[in-house]
Amino acid sequence: MKSYMQKKETVERKWYVIDAEGKPLGRVASKAAHILRGKHKATYTPHIDCGDYVIIVNASKVLLTGNKLEDKKYYSHSQYPGGLRTRTAKEMIEKYPEEMARKAVKGMLPKNRLGRAMYKKLFVYAGSEHKHMAQKPSEMDV
Repeated sequence: MKSYMQKKETVERKWYVIDAEGKPLGRVASKAAHILRGKHKATYTPHIDCGDYVIIVNASKVLLTGNKLEDKKYYSHSQYPGGLRTRTAKEMIEKYPEEMARKAVKGMLPKNRLGRAMYKKLFVYAGSEHKHMAQKPSEMDV
């Protein structure tokens, strides 16, 4: 029996909405990464971008357990000397909730050109409104 290998021309993509309100950030991010990679499909092929589109709404109402609000740090560097910027999770969730959710999902995707292509199918919004109603996204439970 031969293994089925999907071709990139035959990939059918759907749109999913994940509501992050009151749910742990890691659970939401792992579910989103799972869908972006296409591992929820029977036709999953590791070397093809066969995943679906994911919309994460209510990113500002995501839950962080334990002492992560004070202890967890997010680092970014401007590539100039002394250009290291450090922010706590509390600052990130107040000012940049979309970026926090994006970083969590991006860390769970492959670190190559295939992972970068998968990452482009992710859309994160701080509120409950999104602009992708024309694609008729279906609700996904976490």
